[in-house]
Amino acid sequence: MHPSVRRYIVATVVATVVATALVAWLIPPAGPDFTQKYLRAVACLSAVALLTQLLGFSLTRAAKSSISFVPFLASAAIAPSWMTTAGVLLMTLPVQVTRSRGTAKAIFNTAQQCLSVSVAMLVYHAVGGISLLKVEAFPYLPLVCLFATFFTVNSVSVSGVVALSEERPFWDVWSVNTLGTLPYDLLAWPIITCLAWIYVEHGMAGAFGFAVPLLGLRQLYKTNADLEKTNQDLLELMVAAIEARDPYTSGHSRRVSQNAKTIAQIVGLRQAEVKRVEIAALLHDVGKIHEVFAPILSKPGRLTEEENLIMQTHPIKSEELVSKVSQLRDIVGAVRHHHENWDGTGYPDGLAGERIPLASRIIMFADTIDAMTSDRPYRKALDEVAVRGELMKYRARQFDPAVCDALLSSPRYPELFEPSLRRSGQADQMPKLRLAVQ
Repeated sequence: MHPSVRRYIVATVVATVVATALVAWLIPPAGPDFTQKYLRAVACLSAVALLTQLLGFSLTRAAKSSISFVPFLASAAIAPSWMTTAGVLLMTLPVQVTRSRGTAKAIFNTAQQCLSVSVAMLVYHAVGGISLLKVEAFPYLPLVCLFATFFTVNSVSVSGVVALSEERPFWDVWSVNTLGTLPYDLLAWPIITCLAWIYVEHGMAGAFGFAVPLLGLRQLYKTNADLEKTNQDLLELMVAAIEARDPYTSGHSRRVSQNAKTIAQIVGLRQAEVKRVEIAALLHDVGKIHEVFAPILSKPGRLTEEENLIMQTHPIKSEELVSKVSQLRDIVGAVRHHHENWDGTGYPDGLAGERIPLASRIIMFADTIDAMTSDRPYRKALDEVAVRGELMKYRARQFDPAVCDALLSSPRYPELFEPSLRRSGQADQMPKLRLAVQ
């Protein structure tokens, strides 16, 4: 384990102890009339949480997901005290110890759950929230603060440890883990409120009866995760099949995809638009799987004029394949026009200027930079300075001048030359899609 990850876990445990102590100190005790009611609520809802944790599902080899946060947050609203944190600890730690691949992971997963709940209860108390057993009408604003705080602390803490352990930018990890599941987390808000209300009105029997819809929510999460993983695996399988034909461009599509993502962020595209550019860049050469390109891709050295003309049809072939997938039809134009030049001298349609889709113009940069920074039989890879010179040379000819200026003036420009993705032209293993949703 990397020392930074170990320190992060220790810091999370310390923060959990401090937050729990603050809960015990700052939130008034239940009092003699409500202590037993608190204990019954925590015990009941913790049991429901244990059930949901045992039915948790795998997102990847590195992540496990459950919807135990639903009963835990209901418990926090009904019994805002150290008892709820204790319930989270007692129900989460045994499951994590038996499920996790190491003691450190089990400790972190348990600590971050306890931390998220404790901080959420502190905020709930700070904005005037009290036990739902003591109110006549639900305090909706404190409940919103309770849920929002939990999800914020949870997503930040999990994304932080994943970013450190996998040496990835925090924002990239957080956006994948959080934005992808945000609609389902928002759907959980009324379910948490309903569970709390049902327990207050109908006690344990009602809470356990409500566990059935909770399992339905679990299935919704699982179906979404399965679909995303299947789609990603299929896309990468297609790319791997193409690149297996050409040892000199193995890994090219993934590098172009990563660089296109960075450039799209630099020019200020929204997160959803960045994702579509990233996918279009991954598939920009998918048409090369066509048999007509096989002998050309395997040929060392420069191509003849006739071979170049054949290769210039690959954007059309890529478009034809991508258009067959209904969920990818919005990126068809980006794929078809990724070899169009700003001055209209590109192919296949000779588009110029703003008529070229912005995603295509971004992919043009990413594609060209990867080609220039990869070794070829007839030349060595160019360095960062030489690439900058080439981009300036062909600015407003091959490249969109506005994107070029934004890219070259950005402090993130050197990221395109980091050795995180191998550029030697040797075969690489396709990366796994990794999510961490707690």
